[in-house]
Amino acid sequence: MRPYFLLPLTLTISAQEVPTTLKDQQFLAVTIYNRGDALVKDQREVMLPKGLVSLAFQEISAQIRPETAILSNLTSPKDFWIAEQNFDFDLLTPQKLLDKYVGEKIAVISTRPTHDGMGTIEFKEDATVLATNSGVVLQFADRIETSVPGRIIYPSVPVNLRARPTLVMSINSPIDRAQKLELSYLTSGLTWRADYVASLSSDEKSLDLSGWVTLTNNSGTTYPNAVLQLVAGDVNRVVAKRNMLEVADKAPMQMVAMASAPQMNEESLFEYHLYTLDRPTTLKDKQTKQVALLSASGVPIRKEYLLQGQSHYYSGSYGELGNKLKIGVFVGFENKESASLGKPLPAGTIRVYTKDSSGRSQFIGEDAIDHTPKNEDVRLKLGDAFDITARRKQTDYKRTDTSGKNRFIYESAYEVEIKNAKKEAVTVIVLEPVPGDWEIIEQTHPYTKETSGTAKFSVKVPAEGSATLKYRVRVRI
Repeated sequence: MRPYFLLPLTLTISAQEVPTTLKDQQFLAVTIYNRGDALVKDQREVMLPKGLVSLAFQEISAQIRPETAILSNLTSPKDFWIAEQNFDFDLLTPQKLLDKYVGEKIAVISTRPTHDGMGTIEFKEDATVLATNSGVVLQFADRIETSVPGRIIYPSVPVNLRARPTLVMSINSPIDRAQKLELSYLTSGLTWRADYVASLSSDEKSLDLSGWVTLTNNSGTTYPNAVLQLVAGDVNRVVAKRNMLEVADKAPMQMVAMASAPQMNEESLFEYHLYTLDRPTTLKDKQTKQVALLSASGVPIRKEYLLQGQSHYYSGSYGELGNKLKIGVFVGFENKESASLGKPLPAGTIRVYTKDSSGRSQFIGEDAIDHTPKNEDVRLKLGDAFDITARRKQTDYKRTDTSGKNRFIYESAYEVEIKNAKKEAVTVIVLEPVPGDWEIIEQTHPYTKETSGTAKFSVKVPAEGSATLKYRVRVRI
């Protein structure tokens, strides 16, 4: 490649412009990252004359990052070089066209009645556009008007006003023939997310999982018959301070369980995971579409009921701490091959369904998951139990000063009564976050130290009955 500073500037100005559109396209690949960026590889066969050419690469993303564009000559790379490139994003509209003609002459065609009043004739006048700020000001030969008295005829479209986003590159073509060129660039406006549908079995012991990729194209162009790849993982990006078009994410499409479709092929890529669709697909502008990602059936699950406490209970006198407390309902499963899964799960939302007594699918909750590698655990909160409630109260409290060191010892006792209106027994996990240095000195149920600041109790509650957890704790803060 020749150094840019040796090129005569006049060559760039006088170069012949050769346009290329989607009709020249030979191959297209799109790799979308899950933070809203995409890598586009666009191969086209273009007839180029030998020498300096101004190549107008049309029908590209309106949100291209021009500084990332790389043009390669796959036919004759020797003596092929690029002098400069410009991204023309000032798009042709009636108002923009009028703005470009400020200070220039245009023709105005108006309609006037014939002398006999039986018809109309067209009348042409030349005018100069004086201004287009908050309206238009036209100077005719004998007057100035602040509105257009007819339709406007322009002699031509200015060269810097394009009908569509165009990357214009001053290149040197080594030969006079059709050549295969590849333009690769990064763009915003293409997003993807994972959406999952889980169907819970009637005995609530397993589920069938279908994963879908929801793609949204707001980039300003269509990608026909593209090889589609998706990267799952947190790829680092340098975010520059610039004005960018922000596009609101569309609401997720409604999904129902379907027969298994061909899954996307998955492979490791550096520290990420790459998913490739097994067939070309078209991503239309302003379109949301879905493709199958993965499926698994008979995944064993565990169902959990959880009552979560609060750490402030232990440093004051409270008495009643809540009646009819909510019991969270969770579903968990292991992402392992032995559990009929064992596949990297991209971040997304899992929506869970089950069937009622008539066999109709009913939605029972959803939760978001982060990127989950194989052999990791997945835990979903689906909602709060209707038939299981709890009541918590403090039954004793005292505070002791520890010899003026601004530390205190708090000793308090609690009762947690859990009621179960269901026709089967349940086990409720009670998680109590205890601050400072603590020890439980009395309890009615065994506990484990889940973390340094959490006590975990498992309370079995009989069908249509109740159970009461009692414990006393000493805390040093």
